[in-house]
Amino acid sequence: MATVTLIEAVTMALAHEMARDERVIVLGEDVGVNGGVFRATAGLQQRFGTDRVQDTPLAEAMIAGVSVGMAAQGMRPVAEIQFEGFIFPAVDQIVNHAARLRTRTRGRLHCPMVLRVPYGGGIHAPEHHSDSPEAMFAHMPGIRVVIPSSPARAYGLLLAAMRDPDPVIFFEPKRIYRLQKQEVPDTGEALPLDVCYTLREGDDVTVVTWGAMTYETLKAADQMAGEGVHCEVIDVATLSPLDAETIIESVEKTGRLVIVHEAPQSFGAGAEIAAVVAERALYSLRTPIRRVAGYDTIMPLFRLETEYMPGVTRVIEGIRATLED
Repeated sequence: MATVTLIEAVTMALAHEMARDERVIVLGEDVGVNGGVFRATAGLQQRFGTDRVQDTPLAEAMIAGVSVGMAAQGMRPVAEIQFEGFIFPAVDQIVNHAARLRTRTRGRLHCPMVLRVPYGGGIHAPEHHSDSPEAMFAHMPGIRVVIPSSPARAYGLLLAAMRDPDPVIFFEPKRIYRLQKQEVPDTGEALPLDVCYTLREGDDVTVVTWGAMTYETLKAADQMAGEGVHCEVIDVATLSPLDAETIIESVEKTGRLVIVHEAPQSFGAGAEIAAVVAERALYSLRTPIRRVAGYDTIMPLFRLETEYMPGVTRVIEGIRATLED
C-alpha cells in the first residue's frame, strides 16, 4: 500500500486506468515530456507512449474541443487545463458541446471526458492562477463537478470520473497537493460520485465544505471539540449533482448549519446549499445558516492571499456565531 500525497494519488489513478483501459488518453499543455506543471502526469508518457499522453499547443478551446471529439468517437480523454484561470476559453466547448451531446443526440452519443483543473489559492501564484470558479460550472446542466479533498478521495473519485459516461470537471485544490500523505491502496476501486462524505460525526452543528477548506474545517472542529462542541463535518465531494439528502439528514439532527468555501460568498455554491436546506429543513433549524467564504473580490496578490481565504479562526467564529444566535 502506497503512502502518497494528493497529487501522487492523481498520478496513480491515471496510471491504473490507462493500464486497464486503452481508450484512456491524457492530453494537455506540458503533460507529456515535462509531466505537467504540478507533475501529475510525470512518467506517463514514458510508460504509455506519445499516442496516449499527448502534449498540446497552448489552446484550451482546442484541448476541450478535441476531447469532445475523442469522447464522441468512443475514446475516454482526460485533459488537463493547466490552471483554473485558463479554463474560460474552453467554456464554449464544455457548455455548448460536452454538456449537451447526450441530449442533442437523444442518447445516441455521450461524452465520457474528464477535465482535470488545478484550482484555488494558497500557492502565491499570479493572476488567473488562484480562483475558485466551481459554482459557475455547477450551474451548467449536463456536467459533473467533482472536488477531492484528500489523497484517498482523489484516487477513488478520479477513477470514477474516468469511468463515467458523461463529462466531469475534476477540480483539484492545488494548495493541498502535497499538504499531507495518506495510505492509498492501488486496487482500482472507485469511490461513488454524487454523494457527500461525512468526515466527522457530531450533534451540535453541521459544517459543510469541500476541497482545500476541509483541512481548515477539520482543524476547527478539533478545536471546538476541546470546548465541548461536537461538529459534524461533511465533505460535499461532488458539487453537482448535489447529494442534498446527506446534508438535510445532518441538519435535522444538529439544527445548525455552517457552510465553508474558498470562492467568493455571493452567488456561490454555498448559497445553493443554504437555499436547499431552507426549502427542505427550515423547521429543523434552530439558528440562521452561516456562510464562511472568500470575499467578493478578485484574489489579492500576494501578501493578502491568506487573509482572503477562510482560515481556522474564521471557521471557528462562524461555528460560535451559529451556536450563540
